[in-house]
Amino acid sequence: MEFTDDIIVLLRQNFRERDRMICVYSLNHGRMALRLPGVNRNDSKLKAISEPFASSCARIYIRRNASVGCITGGKLKSIYTNIRQDIKKMEMASYFCELFYRLTPLANPNPAKFELLQSAMNTLENYPVNQIIAPAFLLRLMQESGFGLKDKPVLSINEQLWNNVHNVPFNNLAFLSDTDVLDLNKMRYVCQRFLNRYLSYPLHTIKQLELTTATQLEEELKEIALEPVFS
Repeated sequence: MEFTDDIIVLLRQNFRERDRMICVYSLNHGRMALRLPGVNRNDSKLKAISEPFASSCARIYIRRNASVGCITGGKLKSIYTNIRQDIKKMEMASYFCELFYRLTPLANPNPAKFELLQSAMNTLENYPVNQIIAPAFLLRLMQESGFGLKDKPVLSINEQLWNNVHNVPFNNLAFLSDTDVLDLNKMRYVCQRFLNRYLSYPLHTIKQLELTTATQLEEELKEIALEPVFS
């Protein structure tokens, strides 16, 4: 089977001497594992397509019953230059990609998830890093995966802020008041509990959800049981 599809690279690694293996999330086919034969040669025209975060339209070939496809050609859409020049943006982009790698099933397309990842990458490329994007991204991914809390504000988080992190474009997210710092930590706490329940080992990029006012937050959450949140 041969087809073209829009892809975003989640991770890559070298394979044998000249090949690369990449994991991508695609618009019409979901998460896939793909091989790029000979891409590590100096004259390869597909090397940029295989870089992490790269967005492209790729031509893909998958043999019948095969679990790994092969990229035979493609056109690069964006390498996200601004992200690659800023370490904080790189860390945030790595967090987005790791979440997709760990929380999305193979060969299960969801255009809304693809648009979520693409929107988050475009925001990082064109705007300064905003710490509220990290929990907002995961909360939206949870919503698209059937674990959403969009209509069920938790831990007394400000309803307007809760609605904003689920609906407002990432580049328009902003703090509304001083209490939003505490609400931000509550959202991070909810995200951490979700990840602790559904992942077998921690994210490498978990620091994107670290609490900023831990002492104050821990005091408020001591008596709160979060298990009903996910019922």
